[in-house]
Amino acid sequence: MKKLYCFDFDGTLTYKDTMFMYLRFYDPVKFRLQFLKHVPLFVLLKLKLADTEKVKKSFISSILKGQTQEKIEKKSRQFFEQHYPKIIRENALDFIRNIDREHTHSLLVTASLDIWAKPFAEAFQMQLVATKAEFKNGIFTGNFMGRNCNGKEKLIRIQAEIINHKYDKIIAFGDTSGDRPMLQWANEGHYQFFH
Repeated sequence: MKKLYCFDFDGTLTYKDTMFMYLRFYDPVKFRLQFLKHVPLFVLLKLKLADTEKVKKSFISSILKGQTQEKIEKKSRQFFEQHYPKIIRENALDFIRNIDREHTHSLLVTASLDIWAKPFAEAFQMQLVATKAEFKNGIFTGNFMGRNCNGKEKLIRIQAEIINHKYDKIIAFGDTSGDRPMLQWANEGHYQFFH
C-alpha cells in the first residue's frame, strides 16, 4: 500500500510561526524597525482588508531584499541548528520518525519560504513544497517565484508534484483555514492532529 503524507509546517509541526522567528534571527535591528512600519498592514490583514501575499512579500522583502543567496542559506542553516528540534511538537517528531519510508512519500507543504524551510524538510526526509524565493545573479529580488503556497495554491502545487504517481491513500495534516483545501482533498484530513 503506497501512502502520501502531506504536512503543513507552521503551527502543525511547529509550536510557532517560523517567518517572524527567522526574520528576527536574520537581522534583529532591521526586523524591529520593519515590524513597526508594517503594523498598520498587519492590522488590515487581521481585519481581512489586505492581501496576505502582498503584506507577506512586503515584510520579507523589507528585510531580505538585496541579500546574497549564500548569506541567506548560511543564516537558514544556523537558524535550523539553533531551533531544531525544540520548535517542533514532540508528538509530531515521533510520528515523522516512525514513518514507513519504504511505502510512503512525504511532502512538507508550507506557505513559508523555501529559504528557511529547506533544512527542516531535509531533517524530516521530506520533499519540500514551499513559497519560492526569487534570486537573480545570486541576489534575493524580494519577490516570490509563482504564488504564495497557501490555500488552493497548496493543493495545486501538491497535485503538480505527484502528477505521475499513484497513491492508495493520501493523508494530510494542517492547522489553519489555509490548509482546508488540502485537508478536504486528502482521503484523510487531520486538523490540529499534533496539538
